[in-house]
Amino acid sequence: MIAFFRSGILGFGGGPSAIPLVHQEVVKKYKWMDEEEFSDTLALANTMPGPIATKMAGYIGYRVGGILGGIIALLATVAPTALMMIFLLQLLQAFKDIPWVQHMSASVVPVVAVMLAVMTWDFIKKSGSSLGWKKAIAFLAGSLVIMEFLNIHPGILIVLMILIAFIPERKREEGTS
Repeated sequence: MIAFFRSGILGFGGGPSAIPLVHQEVVKKYKWMDEEEFSDTLALANTMPGPIATKMAGYIGYRVGGILGGIIALLATVAPTALMMIFLLQLLQAFKDIPWVQHMSASVVPVVAVMLAVMTWDFIKKSGSSLGWKKAIAFLAGSLVIMEFLNIHPGILIVLMILIAFIPERKREEGTS
């Protein structure tokens, strides 16, 4: 509960800002998953509709503590956000015209960007060491083109990559020869 409560209360800015916090708790602090399992969970959670932090909390909580663990992880993730949203949005709304409040709100964005960049770099390094740097860079560039320039949903790309992973290595090599 504490792991997901912390990420729920500190994940200001929504799911993407909570992912590095969940990663810190689940992989580094409590070691409930390794990097690969967390990456797979994150990839699959991205393919499903709905908030990513709650999907990950529900799955990881269930995996660690069964049905009760899933429920507790979901509540620990959602409750702080819901309560803080009610309280802070009323407070921010009341003082929104004060310059320091505007600057405070704007200053959160670069912090979240750095958190996501650090996590992205960790995933790139992991991909480079497991796939080899040439393949990792090819997948990275291909994913960028597919998502940003062809506007194909990341979920479709992830499903495609999963299907490619099921093709035996020998068949893939024969197809390219």
